[in-house]
Amino acid sequence: MPADFLEATRASYDTIAAAYTDRFPNRPGDWHPLDRSLVGAFAGLAAVHAPAPVADLGSGPGAVTAHLHGLGLTVFGVDLSPGMVALARRAHPAPRFHVGSMKDVDLTYHWRTPERVAERLAEAGLRVTARVLREPVGEEKRPRAFLLAEKPVGLTPR
Repeated sequence: MPADFLEATRASYDTIAAAYTDRFPNRPGDWHPLDRSLVGAFAGLAAVHAPAPVADLGSGPGAVTAHLHGLGLTVFGVDLSPGMVALARRAHPAPRFHVGSMKDVDLTYHWRTPERVAERLAEAGLRVTARVLREPVGEEKRPRAFLLAEKPVGLTPR
């Protein structure tokens, strides 16, 4: 992925960070009930591997990271936008948030099919252990997928 694309993406998210957070506060109580349940189920599955940390890649203003932290997981958020990370740190002081790129784990952030995301996870040395697909609701145009991946014992993701 070209550096200029990452810089342009970072700059655009920094520009809209505050407005985005105001427009989409992303409180768990506002989530679709299935999404809230799936995040809870994910937390239950991930807890089996505790205290192994969970990475919320593309954490934005941190609502999901904070929710997972509240469910007892050791979790940290990673976002390309320093503006988003600053908002996350202010709103959710307990979990850690870092500025970084998902490209460091060789994943693509844009909408992809669950199969393609699973392929990219495998390319990064991770194994998908669970996946759930939720069909679009309301104005959503694409299904939502939730994938749980883990690092196989003895292997280091690239």
